[in-house]
Amino acid sequence: MPQFPGQTHIFYWRELRALERMGHTVQLLSTRMPPLGLISHDWSQAAIARTVYLGQMRPVLAAQAMAALLPRGILGWIAREGPGFGKDVAITLSAAQALKTLAAKRQLDHIHVHSCGRAALIAALCRKLGGPPYSLTLHGPLSDYGPGQRFKWSGAAFATIITHKLLQEMRDALPGALPARVYVRPMGVDTDILKRTTPYRAPEKGRPVQLFSCGRLNVVKGHQDLMSAVRQLLDQGVDVRLEIAGEDDAGGDGFRKELEAHLRKLRLQDHVKLLGAIDAEAVKAKLLESHVFALASWHEPLGVAYMEAMSCGVPTIGTDAGGVRELIDDGRNGKLVPPKDPTSLARAIKELAQNPESAARLSAAGRAHVEEKFRASLGAETLVNGILSGRDQADSTA
Repeated sequence: MPQFPGQTHIFYWRELRALERMGHTVQLLSTRMPPLGLISHDWSQAAIARTVYLGQMRPVLAAQAMAALLPRGILGWIAREGPGFGKDVAITLSAAQALKTLAAKRQLDHIHVHSCGRAALIAALCRKLGGPPYSLTLHGPLSDYGPGQRFKWSGAAFATIITHKLLQEMRDALPGALPARVYVRPMGVDTDILKRTTPYRAPEKGRPVQLFSCGRLNVVKGHQDLMSAVRQLLDQGVDVRLEIAGEDDAGGDGFRKELEAHLRKLRLQDHVKLLGAIDAEAVKAKLLESHVFALASWHEPLGVAYMEAMSCGVPTIGTDAGGVRELIDDGRNGKLVPPKDPTSLARAIKELAQNPESAARLSAAGRAHVEEKFRASLGAETLVNGILSGRDQADSTA
């Protein structure tokens, strides 16, 4: 996993715990630690203590790896995939060699990579060096993960992709390069923890609507659109209080500054609060206090934050962008609005605030949907089944 444990990595930890409950031994591997401002979970220090970080450049290991890869065709791959791939190979060679050594020492049977960026290249190069089989999870558009995708995917034992939409995009982008076994399996949430202990209560007439959002402070998450929607609601006489959990990738010195300026421009200082990166328990507490959850992403591959809200029985509003439609069925278990459309977003919030029966219905339907199809244990089961299926095929061939 790259830069583990970051603010969005709770689902990795849930999957780890599910694998351990199934009786498997798991070694955590990462490239490097994230900036300190993004290490926010109550389990972060425990995770760091058991994680091996492979990202340090070690010229001797890199030279050993290149010497071993030359007769295995690495220069041909670099010629085909281009100079960007060559640069990434140079950056990850020492980590691949270190991973091979670690895998042999700790008798690792399989490496799963929750990324298709350089972390995936480390596992793919390690395999070329004689290391263990590996698999990949694609969490978003392939364009986000850099060059050399054909190399990474063609060497994988299997892969998981979080939505059918992304699977079709992969088939179009890499014909003939996908592994024989590809599973559509979203990341999931721990529905045994993320649940209500008291019934959902809709907004009461004459009292503020408690609105919550959670996501990295990045322009594509649309927090600025949500703020604009709050301004519209206030101008229409709907009293709203919005809290946003999450931080920018610079630990508070990046896009957060632009959001703070937007907040001041809209005169929302008394109605909108940026909470920064908070841990999972704090997120859960905020969800259970909320009347409505909304995340106005311009593009979202699927959306763990939506799952968490729905698991907690909070009526959820998302944008019809990316693969969100595979999670939220508009009008049945949540609401979908167009991205970059604060007016539609304000209208959806207002409808839930003024229709307690509708809000209660979406609370129950959202919880049931996530419990059935998006619980964390399903991802762990898919990984184990993928590994065991590969062993069965190898045994039958032998």
